[in-house]
Order: sequence, then C-alpha cells, then structure tokens
Amino acid sequence: MSVIRDVMPAFDLVQPRSVNDAQRLLQQYGADAWIMAGGLDSFDWLKDRIKRPKVLVDLSGIEELRGIRPAGDGLEIGALTTLTEIVKHPIIRDKYGLLAEAAELIASPQIRNQGTIGGNVSQDARCWYYRAGWPCYRAGGNICYADTPEGRNREHAILDAERCVAVNPSDSAPALIALDAKFVMRTPKGERVLDAEDYFIGPDIDITRLHILKPGDLLTAIRIPPTWAGARFYFEKVRDRNVWDFALMNVACAMQVSGNTIQRIRLAVNGAAARPLRLKGVEDAVRGKSATPATGEMAGKLAVEGAIPLQFNAYKIPLMRNLVKRAIGGVEEAKWES
Repeated sequence: MSVIRDVMPAFDLVQPRSVNDAQRLLQQYGADAWIMAGGLDSFDWLKDRIKRPKVLVDLSGIEELRGIRPAGDGLEIGALTTLTEIVKHPIIRDKYGLLAEAAELIASPQIRNQGTIGGNVSQDARCWYYRAGWPCYRAGGNICYADTPEGRNREHAILDAERCVAVNPSDSAPALIALDAKFVMRTPKGERVLDAEDYFIGPDIDITRLHILKPGDLLTAIRIPPTWAGARFYFEKVRDRNVWDFALMNVACAMQVSGNTIQRIRLAVNGAAARPLRLKGVEDAVRGKSATPATGEMAGKLAVEGAIPLQFNAYKIPLMRNLVKRAIGGVEEAKWES
C-alpha cells in the first residue's frame, strides 16, 4: 500500500477562470501540467508523492464547466458538475435514471458533494501496485506485479488484458455508454465530440492512460441524447462494502421493449477489463428476443466468452455472467450461480 507522507511535492498552482485560459495553460505546460477537478484522485497522488507535476491547473473557478442544461432534446452536463447535482437533478432522475442511480452508488455522500462527473470518468487506475509507486508497466516499468504467481489480483481484469491487468474504476462510465452519451473535448486543434465508449482506452492503445485525453486536452462536457429517455434501465454495482468502495464489477443496461420483446438495447460492464466494455455481441444476440431469464441466461454465457481469470479473481466470471443475466432477464427470477 502507499506510504502516506505529510508534505506534498512542490508545484505551481494556476487557477484559470475560463475554458480558453485553461486550454492555453495546458498547451503551454504540456506534460508538466496536472488537471484537477474535484481533487479527490489528485490529492491521493500528490499526498503519496507518486505524481510530481510542475504545474497544477485547478479548474474549480471555471463556471462554464458547471451545470446541467438543455442540449437539443437532450441534456448537456458540464464536466465540473458534482455527482450530487446529477443524483438530484429532476430531469436526469425522470428520464435518465440509469445515470442518477450509478452516480448515487459512487463512494459516499461527502465524496459525491465534491467529486465531479468529469473526474469520475477520467480517474486513474486503482491497482495498489501502481498507486504505491511500483515500477510496473503502467508506470513505465517492464512488469505487471499483479500478474505474477505472487501477485494480488482479486480486483483485476478477466478480459482484454495486455501486459497491465488493472481495471477502470468508474461507476458512471458504463451508464454513460449505455445512454449513448457524447464526450465534448477541447484540444489544440479545436472542439472534438466522441462517443462515450471511445473516450476510454486499454493498454493495447496506451498503457499509461485509461482515457483518450492527451497533454493539452480538456474534457468540457458530456451530452446525453434523448434517444434512451424513459427506457427500461438496470444498474447494479457489486462491491465489498456498501459505502465508499470501488466496484468489483458493475453493469448498466438501457432497453426499449415492445410488450416484452427487446427492440433496442445498449449494455456495458466495468471492472472486467482496463476499459468499460460495451457488449455489442450480447446486444446483437438478444435483440428481438423476449426479456426473460432464459434470454438473460444465454446473454450471460455469451458475455464471458474468452474470459481468462487470474489467480485470485476467477469469481469474476460467474459474477459477470450473472450481472448480465439480471440486467436482461430481471432480478427476481434470476438466480446467482457459483
């Protein structure tokens, strides 16, 4: 585990008042800059003295990055909007309850009051080897300590692992993918809008990052289209403790049904791989079928095809299978398997 020290490393603090000022500073300092939103992930790194940025860019004074506002027939959520605001917002609760439910299961009320949606989707991996400063692949070394005979890997990946087996820790990410959200970024080349699922990357693309942001880039907003408003939603988070704990795995599902027939569906899980996974193969397999336990059973088995457990996380295979099963077939009828 990390050794907590009393004194943070020295850095220059800059507090821009606009997105344009923030972007100018990020371009000026490049890889030497550290972006801070709510500060919850940032202060962990700084207190442990693992990250030593030369400049900390504090976004908290940029009002245009806050708030929830109409965007066409959907919504736009500023990246600095707190998780508590999202949980309590009446339109999100009424039309996009999947996101409200996911946000409400993040950490504790105190953390949700400070933590932001942009920070939640952009936080770094929580693997204790990496967070403690071990020279692993993700930190620029040449080994994954979790993926060794002596490694502790109970929380790590069962799918799409390549050198690094750390997983993405965000609870809001799979909900945003299921809602077909769009992420709005400011880059040195201008504004860029991309699908939520494309914001997250795995170690096959860049082993040092969990998201697509590069030095000089800034996530400014998340847009939720009206496409899935009022759909049948399901979110479940499995964790060791009911408060202030990261997910062992979570699932988010948005379905549009006619009678009980699945017309359209988006399904995502997190905690299974280095990035949140949209299960497109499962979506294709269940579309047109009834949302029943039998369909859920088939979907769960399909979802875990190709999963490779590590020494201490084989439980994640039946866990993922049953989360998918419950998301599609319902909770009351589904039975957990060992």
